[in-house]
Amino acid sequence: MKKEINVGIIGLGTVGGGTAKVLVQNKELICSRAASIKLAKVYDRYGDYAREKVAELGLPESIVCSDVKEITYADDIDVVVELIGGIHPAKEIIIGALNHGKSVVTANKDLIASHGLELFEIAEKNGADLLFEASVAGGIPIIRALKESLAANNVNLIMGIVNGTTNYILTQMSASGADFAPSLKQAQELGYAEADPTNDVDGFDAARKMAILASIAFNSSITEKMVYVEGIRSITKFDIAYAKQFGYTVKLVGIAKADGEDVEVRVHPLLITEDHPLASVNDVFNAVFLEGDALGKAMFYGRGAGELPTASAVVSDIIVTAQHIQNGTRGLSKCSFFSKRKIKPMSEVVSKYYLRLMVLDEPRVLAQIASVIGENKVSIDAVIQKRIIDSGLAEIVLVTHEVKEAYMQSAIEALDALSCVDSVASIIRVDNSTKQDGGTVNV
Repeated sequence: MKKEINVGIIGLGTVGGGTAKVLVQNKELICSRAASIKLAKVYDRYGDYAREKVAELGLPESIVCSDVKEITYADDIDVVVELIGGIHPAKEIIIGALNHGKSVVTANKDLIASHGLELFEIAEKNGADLLFEASVAGGIPIIRALKESLAANNVNLIMGIVNGTTNYILTQMSASGADFAPSLKQAQELGYAEADPTNDVDGFDAARKMAILASIAFNSSITEKMVYVEGIRSITKFDIAYAKQFGYTVKLVGIAKADGEDVEVRVHPLLITEDHPLASVNDVFNAVFLEGDALGKAMFYGRGAGELPTASAVVSDIIVTAQHIQNGTRGLSKCSFFSKRKIKPMSEVVSKYYLRLMVLDEPRVLAQIASVIGENKVSIDAVIQKRIIDSGLAEIVLVTHEVKEAYMQSAIEALDALSCVDSVASIIRVDNSTKQDGGTVNV
């Protein structure tokens, strides 16, 4: 049994710095609970910054490497922790480490969501661990829960609020009545959103995380390119206000759902009832709600990003890997992709829909709309009519019953062609599990 496990961290940014801090500050606790783990080497492309970091932690400057190969190929390093993010050179670093017999811990959602299968095969070939708990939902232990704690379940549904930036923006829009642009600006000023927020607000970050969760839950290799994605740029304060009148709240939700042999994997804004567990997940917090055939319903909630929450997940993987090394059980934490399930086309997905229409302020408009929608196999569940606009236009807001996406899109095309409809201002899907009484509300 190897008495001390040597760890090398590549990348000392927010997560890497936090990981080093946890390993040093909680060293005695970790040793008493699990294994003797030593932070032996670190690398960052900014050498002076790395030296400052290790000095702050009371570590010798000698552990700072000038070349990443001093970690990936070193005989005295047992676990390589990749925390630089992105695809390249992270992919090459991980492959190099695995091929040299190192176990690897990463928080790299981009890489796992796009090249996970390839990396897992390399890890299995070399009898090494490749762990990635921190790649989804920061400090929330959802990966290990799906792989191990819920291994006896057929998981049929995962709904996740897995991007803190968009959740903060939508929370602020709901609380203050502000529109998207000022809420995004506030998130940027507070450091919750990047200067270029594309990955967050357009849903790509959440899509990568849902690809990872779906792959584990459904035992299939699902990449981010298979995930249907919509972001939140088109959500307005009016949509949020109308949603409240119907008894809903608006969230950016990732959905992975089993449907027979097919699976749905999608990320888009969603109206969920105010009593749904996800409705109370606000600000930068994340949550994953799931259903298993044995467990039933459960929700995992916590901070989905940040220095120490994410470092908590990284260090938990380091501990597991260290225990495997000591016990001679490396390579047991692999992902199984034995099921080749098809991704259900978005056109076949069934949902309820919220529509906000800008229409001419004249008689029989609602009747024309109802007729056209009905002709396209869509039925109306509830209506709010109508806010008068100074330009001679009015607003009609409605929620449909469940319908296939293909039928809904045909109905949208037909509505656009009506002379009484100026525009279809908003289309937002509504959670299928919500049960609302239909009706008409006049405002």
